[in-house]
Formats: sequence, structure tokens, C-alpha cells
Amino acid sequence: MTWVMKKRIHQIELFMKYPHEVQEERLSKLLQTAKKTEFGKKHGFADIQNIEQYREQVSVHTYEKIYPYIERRMKGEEKLLWPTDVKWFAKSSGTTNARSKFIPVSAEALEDCHFKGGKDLISIYVNNYPDTKMFSGKGLALGGSHQLNELDPKANSYYGDVSAVIMKNLPMWAQIIRTPSLEIALMDNWEEKIAKLAETTIDENVTSISGVPTWTILLLQRLMEMKGAKDITEIWPNLEVFFHGAVSFTPYRNLFKQLIPSSGMRYVETYNASEGFFGIQDQKDSEELLLMLDYGIYYEFIPYHEIQKDEPKAISLSEVKLGEIYAMLITTNAGLWRYSIGDTIKFTSLDPYRIKIAGRTKHFINAFGEELVVENAETAISDACEKTGAMIDNFTAAPMYFTDKSEGSHEWVIEFNKKPADLAYFTEILDQKLREVNSDYDAKRYKNLALKIPVVHIAEPGTFYQWMKKRGKLGGQNKVPRLANNREYIDDILELIKSS
Repeated sequence: MTWVMKKRIHQIELFMKYPHEVQEERLSKLLQTAKKTEFGKKHGFADIQNIEQYREQVSVHTYEKIYPYIERRMKGEEKLLWPTDVKWFAKSSGTTNARSKFIPVSAEALEDCHFKGGKDLISIYVNNYPDTKMFSGKGLALGGSHQLNELDPKANSYYGDVSAVIMKNLPMWAQIIRTPSLEIALMDNWEEKIAKLAETTIDENVTSISGVPTWTILLLQRLMEMKGAKDITEIWPNLEVFFHGAVSFTPYRNLFKQLIPSSGMRYVETYNASEGFFGIQDQKDSEELLLMLDYGIYYEFIPYHEIQKDEPKAISLSEVKLGEIYAMLITTNAGLWRYSIGDTIKFTSLDPYRIKIAGRTKHFINAFGEELVVENAETAISDACEKTGAMIDNFTAAPMYFTDKSEGSHEWVIEFNKKPADLAYFTEILDQKLREVNSDYDAKRYKNLALKIPVVHIAEPGTFYQWMKKRGKLGGQNKVPRLANNREYIDDILELIKSS
């Protein structure tokens, strides 16, 4: 294992050294592989020689634009977007739309992207911590569920959360070192699953956890309740690492330190989604994510000011600038062509290329020209928690519009694990930090002319859980929408608070 890992570290160093050559090679290979598909023939893949031609012949695709091909494949048609037989679809639980998305996951995407990402995560971790004892116990993975494709059983295809698709297809060696059993890991009913997870893993020697912070907290709290333990070290004394993703870990860091008060505990972030595996935290002393460039994905980036345009202009990796926000565009080995995944990132390093996730293209508040993104919100709420000793479970925010009786502002609903002693002081710090990290917000807050200080509501424990349950979005990789430019979510939550 050590030999294989060291060999892979060398390959990672190569794409870090030659990023543009690796990316150009990836695009060329993808186009050649798919040139005889229906999509490839329609867009002249066989004749494309460079990125400029590719952009001319293939427009930016949203899910809605590419869905007709996906629907036909789910009903059994072949060689539409990708030449090999695609049997698995990742049901995108990260979307906040009422209608779920079904993202194709080819055998190549599973092997050369998702599995490769998982193996690289372990290789990088072991390279950083050669004294690890992780392999002396089990890795606990909190995943989603999967089921037969309901559109056409004859098509013999399946869908589920991407975590479930990965678990179902893991090689035997990986199944042996993980817990719980697949039967429990793939259960549909999340409340029943949490109970079974706790029941079957409480006496295991768990050394690592992989999952989303919000749902992992629920499991840890259940375990402590069952055992009457003060913290998780009494249950899993050898636990050493939490591999996390899907949402920012920053607001949850202090709560995890309380739940797992071990000086040897480590936290490693990943950036993976239904569409692919994109980044890994590769440095011990930094939360930046290394952009993984040899996973069968070709990247383009849409500058922030272009995002809302009907035909946005994209740039290549070689053209990106430090600190600017971009929407990510991907071309993949599962047949997603110039596909907008709905995430925004910013580059923190250009040699090698490292990034931080800024939020979702649809998750922002810009009702008054303030251009507030999720990264701003998470930075501010973390600062307010740190300075007041508060700890949060979840939050969301939305605009409060002008009326004849009041100015505009932002309205927040926050569920605390530990409430601040003085909510007004907490709100003041939140506001000050937002002004510090976002100059547009600061300008609108000047003398309360366009925006007054935020309004913060405290939600009782379990509020967001009940709201997600009501929406049918418990567990897996489902996430509470942090920001919205309308009041759809916040009004629904406030109504739930009022009725309870």
C-alpha cells in the first residue's frame, strides 16, 4: 500500500508541475472518446482541434439543457452523451430545486474520478501523517440511499445519492475496512438509519469518519446519549480523522472540538459532488484545496460578472486570477459537456492551483447591490461565534425588503448548539465582520442608508431538522440553503417556528 501511495504522490506532483498540459490532454481525450456519440456528432467533436473551437461549437450547458439526453438514457437509449453503457445516476441531493437532478455516472467516472479521489485522499493523508493508525480500525461512512431506476425497469439502471452509488460499487478491499454494513448504509429512512448506525457502530473500533458535518453531528450526539458519554473519545478512543465535505466546516469547528476533545484529532476537507471529485486539502497547515487535474475532467471558469448572462464567457485555467470568484464549468468522462455545476470558487494559489469554495451560483443575497456570497456569511458567523462563545448547528439568511415603515436589511435564522449570552452583541459582530469582508455590503450599510443592521432569530434545537424532514431532504448530502435572494425558505422556516 505504501508503495502504491508513494507512486501516486509522484503523479500528483507531475500534474502540479504541468497543469496546462495535463488539462489540454484531458480535453483532447474526452473529445476523441465521445466523437461518435449523438452529442459528439451533433457538435462536431471529430473536427475540434483546440479550446477555442470547442467553445464555438458547444455552448455552456445547464442541467435543463442537457436533461433530455439524460432522460433518454435513463429509459434505455445508449451512446447519447458518452459511448460506454451508463448504468448509474447520482441523484443530486445538493439541489434546492423541488425537482431532483440525475447526474450520469459512467464506469470511467467511478474508477478514474470518484474512486481515484478517495484513494488520493488516503494517499495524501498518509503522506502528511506517516504515523497514522487509521488502518488499525474501521472507517465509518455516512452515505445516502440507492434504488432501481423507476423510469424504466428494463433499462437496468439505478440511482441514488452519489455517496450511495460509490459505496455500492466499492471494491471488496474497501468494503472490508468500512462500517456499517451496506444494508444499513443504504437505508432510505434517515431517522431509522441514524438509530441503526449508532446501534451497530457503538462498539466498533472506528478510526476515521467520512461525511457531511451536519449529519455527522447528529450521529455523534446519538452515540453519546446511548452510552451516557461526555464525549466521543469515551466511545471511539482511536478516532483520528474526519474527512468532510459538502458544506463549509468553519462554523462547526468549535462544536466538533467539544464533541471530540482530542489533541490528535485531524480534519481534512474534500470537494466532491454528484458530478465528480474536484479537490482535496493537501497541506497540514492550510484549508486550501488542491484542484485535482487528472481525474478525467476538463475545467473552465466563468467570471462572477458573467454568471447571470444567458451566454456567459468562460476562461481556461491558465487565465484565472487570485482572489476572484468564478463559477465552475466542467467537461467530464461521464458525458457532461461544458456543464455548469452551480458552484463558485476562488483561487488561493496559482502554482499549484489551489482553491476555496465560495458558495453556490444560486445561493447569494443581492437584493440591494450587496453581492453577499456564502463564504462571506460563513466567515462572519464563525467570527461572531468565536467572540461570543456561541456554537451553531445551522443557519439561513434572506433579504428583508423595504416597506413604508422600515428600511431593508438581512434576516437570519440561527439554530444554536450553545446560544450567545447577548444576542445583540452577537448580531453586532456578525454585521461588523460582513462589512469587513464585503465592501459592497459595507457601502450599503453606511449610515443605515440602504441596509440596517441584520435581524437575527434564534431557532430552537431541531428546527432545521424538522424543516428538512418536511421537505423530504433528510440525510445524505442534503444541505440547508445558507443564503437566498428571495424569502421562500426563510418564510417557511419562520412559519414552522411560529406554529411550534
